[in-house]
Amino acid sequence: MSLPHFSTKDRILYAAEELFAQQGFASTSLRQVTSRADVNIAAVNYHFGSKENLVNEVFRRRMDDMSRERLAALQRAVEAHPGEIEPILAAFVEPALAMAQDRHGGGAFIRVIARAYAESNDSLRKFLSDQYGHVPREFAKALGACVSGLGKEDLYWRLDFLSGALTYAMADFGLIKRPAGVSEAVHRQRAAKALIRFAAAGFQADAT
Repeated sequence: MSLPHFSTKDRILYAAEELFAQQGFASTSLRQVTSRADVNIAAVNYHFGSKENLVNEVFRRRMDDMSRERLAALQRAVEAHPGEIEPILAAFVEPALAMAQDRHGGGAFIRVIARAYAESNDSLRKFLSDQYGHVPREFAKALGACVSGLGKEDLYWRLDFLSGALTYAMADFGLIKRPAGVSEAVHRQRAAKALIRFAAAGFQADAT
């Protein structure tokens, strides 16, 4: 990806995101990042200070906005559709699928998320838990109010399963490919609708 019109900081972030997606965190060196971004190591140190901070900022850049959108959508869903589970699930699913379609590297970030699941990186997991753990907790609270017969452990298992299915759908490497003549927006809407209906059935199964 050529990024001549982006700031130095953004070029570093895009380069790091691409390399982390391709190679993983441990296998990517700062020298590779600087080469891809066409900057020197001093620029990385100035903007981020360390590789660990660079990894964190790759996540923060995408997840801050997505988390705000999810929580805002959750509040609207609870207020407009009290007791209904599908609007809550839509608030969780739709902002993530929209982010995945971001033409400036959204697809690469999905692979970065998959790397975070696959690699053992305790500092990254702590960062994600500290910064974004409140988001699934808010959704769990709202979902729990819709399926009062479901225990907390089962509720969190099902939310984990939804997160995994959502990551898979975001990566767009499943059986359902975007048909010719169907726009990305329409394909994303269909994927969201199918996942929300599937998840709703899963959360409501044996809930009472």
